[in-house]
Amino acid sequence: MKNEGRKKLILIDGNAIIHRAFHALPPFRTSSGELVNAVYGFASILLNLLNNERPDYISVAFDLKGKTFRHEQYEDYKATRVKAPDELYEQIPRIKELVAAFKIPIFEMEGFEADDVLGTLAKQAEKEGVLTYIVTGDMDTLQLVTENTKVYSYTGKFSSPIIYDIHKVLGKYGLKPVQIADMKGLQGDSSDNIKGVTGIGPKTAKKLLQEYGNLENIYKNLDKIKGSVGEKLKNDKDKAFLSRDLATIKTDMEIKLDLRECITHEYDEEVLRSIFEKFEFKSLLKRLEEFKKSSPLQGSLF
Repeated sequence: MKNEGRKKLILIDGNAIIHRAFHALPPFRTSSGELVNAVYGFASILLNLLNNERPDYISVAFDLKGKTFRHEQYEDYKATRVKAPDELYEQIPRIKELVAAFKIPIFEMEGFEADDVLGTLAKQAEKEGVLTYIVTGDMDTLQLVTENTKVYSYTGKFSSPIIYDIHKVLGKYGLKPVQIADMKGLQGDSSDNIKGVTGIGPKTAKKLLQEYGNLENIYKNLDKIKGSVGEKLKNDKDKAFLSRDLATIKTDMEIKLDLRECITHEYDEEVLRSIFEKFEFKSLLKRLEEFKKSSPLQGSLF
């Protein structure tokens, strides 16, 4: 990341990083048998971000249990997704305890997903002139990329994130970030059980969007789209727009970003050390000592 002379906000997708850590790391257990690999991975990423990136502001967003407004639109939203093991969910309270020790605020809201929280906070940060990095493993967030918002994505090796700006999104999909939701409207998204248009795959979706820009223009020009593709689009128009709605991350939630609450503070060393000792994170205890000596966090930036 480059600060580019501007204040920097890091927004962490809590659930996405937890899932990434849980599945990417070996099943670390304490001597009492408690699984703590997701806690370890989350803590390691936090230390890396704070030590290497020196953000001016930082916060974490989490999903809450229960259905969201998308389930009201489409009852089978995410219905095919396999539930994660209980041992993953059991680590979430531990991770929130960890976040509190780092003195990082948590944002979450019933009926919405963490992506919506991240999108809303990023949009507000943009209005404040702050450069925002969304730390996640969820590629859906690429639709949020702008000149002022980038995605710091852990999608491959856990230790090798990729930073997505507008240029890199174009390189990956051949589409602009604002077209990602339209793409899902056409081709669907099996991971979220979003159907899209029957028979339309990534290549056709990309071609249509490169030519017409968005769903509205595609359907305004439907008479120009001949053959089976035109028929498929005509038959599944409602599904296309519903699918796009389901795939679109909200950026206008009733949640307020107060940058003063997100200022990067010194962590609670006593509490954090206690957590690391409790979970037997010997390597992180050493890193904590090195971190304290080399990169003390700023306590106030206003």
